[in-house]
Amino acid sequence: MSSTATIDTFLVSPKTVATAKGDGSALDVSGAASRVFLLTLDITNIIEQQSLDVSIYGSPDSSAWGTKPLIAFPQKFYRGQHPLLLDLTANREVKVVRAHWEVGRWGRGTTTPMFEFHLAIREVPPDILKEATAEAKALA
Repeated sequence: MSSTATIDTFLVSPKTVATAKGDGSALDVSGAASRVFLLTLDITNIIEQQSLDVSIYGSPDSSAWGTKPLIAFPQKFYRGQHPLLLDLTANREVKVVRAHWEVGRWGRGTTTPMFEFHLAIREVPPDILKEATAEAKALA
């Protein structure tokens, strides 16, 4: 059994209500056994005619976040769960990650957007990655 704890937490806490752009808490991923993570964006409540853009930024030290995201979800308009793989194997300098979101609204009614959502991050264990890679090579 491995003594390394795997990362399985939230970049954006459950029941977060976004009415403007914002950032989630920073998460140190430097101790992860794997540099590949499953992100799950779960949008639980919305109002019509609005959009949500969620991206992930990385930093070597929690102070310099760069100008471009490491990865971004496609723009979202509806409730649902949306998975995305974050592969940091080519970004060894990234020690900390955080989520950033932007919201937009158009049409009738209030001009203030409202999304209730959370963003989970779960480390993909190295043995699962090894098995999946072997299967992919066998299929190629």
